[in-house]
Amino acid sequence: MNETAVHVNSVPVRTWLAVTVLGISAFSIVTSELAPVGMLSTLAKDLNQTESAAGLVVTAYGWVGALAALLSAAIPARISRKALLVSLMFILALSCVAATCSSSMSTLMSARMVGAVAHGAFWALIGIVAAQLVPAEKLGLATSIIFGGVSAASVLGVPLSSFIASLAGWRNAFMLISFLALAAACALFWTLPTLAAPQPLRLRLYCGIFKNPVLISLYCATACIISAHFAAFTYLEPLLMNVHAVPAACVSGLLLLFGLSGLAGNMIAGKLIDLHLKSLIFTSLLLSAVALGMLGMGSVAPLPFWLMGMLLAMWGAGISVVFVGLQTWLLHSAGDAAQPASAIYVAIFNAAIGTGALAGGQALAITGFQGLALLAAGVIACSMLLVFMLKNPGEKAF
Repeated sequence: MNETAVHVNSVPVRTWLAVTVLGISAFSIVTSELAPVGMLSTLAKDLNQTESAAGLVVTAYGWVGALAALLSAAIPARISRKALLVSLMFILALSCVAATCSSSMSTLMSARMVGAVAHGAFWALIGIVAAQLVPAEKLGLATSIIFGGVSAASVLGVPLSSFIASLAGWRNAFMLISFLALAAACALFWTLPTLAAPQPLRLRLYCGIFKNPVLISLYCATACIISAHFAAFTYLEPLLMNVHAVPAACVSGLLLLFGLSGLAGNMIAGKLIDLHLKSLIFTSLLLSAVALGMLGMGSVAPLPFWLMGMLLAMWGAGISVVFVGLQTWLLHSAGDAAQPASAIYVAIFNAAIGTGALAGGQALAITGFQGLALLAAGVIACSMLLVFMLKNPGEKAF
C-alpha cells in the first residue's frame, strides 16, 4: 500500500490508526497542560509556593502556547509535517521528564515552557493534518476522533494525574505523562504517511479576519468566557479542599465527575448544536454561571456533598457545550478563512487560559476562594450579553 495515498471512497485502516494516534497525542498534550490543576496543592507545598503562585505554571504555559500557535504558520514548507509532529511529541515528553527533575519553581517553569511550545505548534498543525489524511466527507469523523482526546483528557487525564499525585507525588504523575507522549511519538512515526507541507498563510488573510465583526465578537466572547472559566478551574482543587472540606481522596472523584459531565455535554452539543446553536450556548453559560456562583457561596451555607457533585456536573457539561459551540460558530462564520481564523482562535483560547489562571491567582490572594468563584461566575454571566448580541451563522453581520 502506498502510504501517501488517501482513497476517496475507501480510507485505509492505517489512516484511521494514524487519526486515532493523533487523538492519543491530543490526550497527552492536554493532560500535560491541565495536570497541575488536579495537583496544585501538592505542587505548591513541595516547592514552597502559595496556590496562586503555583498557578503561574498554567498561566505561562497558556501564553507561550498561544504565541507558538501563531508563529507556527511561519514554519518553512520544506520541513516534513510528519517529522515535525513526531518531534513535537518528543519535545513534550522531554519537557515532562525535565519537570520531574525540578526542585524549584523556576526550573519547573522552564520545563513547562518547552512543552508549551510543542503544545501550541501541535494544535496549529493538527487540523491541517486531519484534512490531508482523509477525504472531505470523512473529515468530521476524523476531527471528532482527534478532539475526543481533548475530552478524554478532562475525563481521565486530570483526575488520574490528581490521583497519582496524591499517592506517589506530582513528579511521578509528570513521568507517566512523558511515557505516554513518548509512546505517542513512536506511534505517529509508524502510522503517519508522508504529508505535504501546506502553503504558508499570508498576512492579508489575517488582516481580513480582523475586519469581520462577527469573528471579532466571537473572539471577544471566547477570551472572556475561557479566562473566567480557567480563573476558577485552575484553583478548583484547593477550593474544594479548603472551602468545602472535601477530603483529598475524594477530589479525584469530583474531577472525574466534572470530566464525565463534560463528555456528556459534548454528546448533547453534537446532537443539538446545528439546530439551536445560539440558544444552546446561552443556556449553557447560564448553567455554568449559576453552578460557579453557588460553589462560591459555600461559606455562607455549607453545601452537602451531593449538591457539590451536581453543581460540578452542571459546570462541566455547560462549559463543554460552550467550547464546542464557539468553535462551531467560528467555522460557520469564517468561510474560506477557516484555517487562519481557527489558528487565531487557538491562540486566543490558550492566551485566555494563561490570563485566567493569572487573574484567578490575583483574585484568590485578594478575595479568597469564594470571591474568586463569584467573580468568575459574574464574568461568565456578563459574557452572555456578548453571545446574545451575536448573529446566528448565515445571517448578515450586525
